[in-house]
Amino acid sequence: MLPAVLGIIIISAPLLCGQELAKVAVDPKIAGALKDVSADRIQANIARLVKFGTRSTLSAQDPASIAAGRGIGAAREWIKAEFDRYSKDCGGCLDVKTDSFTKDPADRIPKPTQITNVYAVLKGSDPEAAKHIVLVTGHYDSRNSQNDNITDDAPGANDDASGTAVSMECARVLSKLKFPGTIIFLTVAGEEQGLYGSQHFAQMAKQQSWNLEAVLNNDIVGGNKGPGQDSTVVRVFSEGVPIASDDKQVKQIRNLGGESDSTSRELARYISEVSGVYDVGLKPLLIFRVDRYLRGGDHYSFNEQGFAAVRLTEYREDFTRQHQTIRTENGIEYGDVLKRVNFDYVASVARLNAATLASLASAPPAPSNVKLVTAKLDNDSTLKWSASPGASGYEVLWRATASPEWEHSQEVGNATTATLKVSKDNVIFGVRAIDNEGHRSLPVVPVPER
Repeated sequence: MLPAVLGIIIISAPLLCGQELAKVAVDPKIAGALKDVSADRIQANIARLVKFGTRSTLSAQDPASIAAGRGIGAAREWIKAEFDRYSKDCGGCLDVKTDSFTKDPADRIPKPTQITNVYAVLKGSDPEAAKHIVLVTGHYDSRNSQNDNITDDAPGANDDASGTAVSMECARVLSKLKFPGTIIFLTVAGEEQGLYGSQHFAQMAKQQSWNLEAVLNNDIVGGNKGPGQDSTVVRVFSEGVPIASDDKQVKQIRNLGGESDSTSRELARYISEVSGVYDVGLKPLLIFRVDRYLRGGDHYSFNEQGFAAVRLTEYREDFTRQHQTIRTENGIEYGDVLKRVNFDYVASVARLNAATLASLASAPPAPSNVKLVTAKLDNDSTLKWSASPGASGYEVLWRATASPEWEHSQEVGNATTATLKVSKDNVIFGVRAIDNEGHRSLPVVPVPER
């Protein structure tokens, strides 16, 4: 670690030559938790969700249907009961809640419909750090070939019982530990009709001024057993220019060449880095696009509110499965059924999510007010930032402007200014906070200070 003099670090050119990206140390507590992720338990949870027959947002929610175990109301009550059970197992550590509202008639909502999001909050152990929140989500509603068909089964084993199972398994495993920051385990409804559940939840987070730093949306992570599937890869989609940016911000992004440095994209890179630290069983494939081509998902609801959010999805989707009524035509089986889900793959996705959530909830908050000094023309680069509570030091990252991931790093000690013998013209910089145990925050890309 370099010594800080009056809070300033000057890094010389020889030190920078060939400076590789620093390796993040394994946290034994996190590594141990990942071993507890169970493919068998995930299979049981997905099978139970499928057993509700249909989980269409438009399906029954009355007491008789709930008692009979059919429809979205029964699924909702079961998810809540599971979160309550996890909380009981950890001595009441989870605050289990619902976010329920009535959606007026709209596209694919023919009549006023109750939509309920179910979630569990693992509040951070440190009063200040607990204000910083990370979240994992999946949607528990399903559909078949026709949006208004609530009679036929819509098992939704992959889309999206798999993502719901990831959120639930992360809750079960991580609730056994304590973290400085807060983690929310969310399951939403109304996705198939237009992201209505996640929109309501994201708007609530914005209205209540939550410090929501990261959202991991898992949608279609079942590793469908079909031709062309790659069970060693999960796609991670992230927006480039933030949808929530105003015209002034977009202009600055273009002027600085920051089209690939939204907070969501930094989150995607962080997930990739975490996969290299912990053995989760697969690798993220970063897709620099908000979602699949001309399609959308619940993470977009959070992007609209200005939050960093990404989507995780299996490598290859099977469109004879998704949004299909169960049937056989011309020798082809249709329907999103249980037998096509790869439960070991879902467990690997759950480990990647859990490792990311735990790493972020263990880390100090990201530094604020990160600036790149541009008061004069200079081939050196001076960065400055405000101190982060709980940080014992900071790390400056940089990469070539055309490189997709961070390439170099330098720890600069407990300083709030650093000057590097690297031209700001040629690279993208980022700064992140580090604690005494080596946990790292999300990086923050500087804005110019004249």
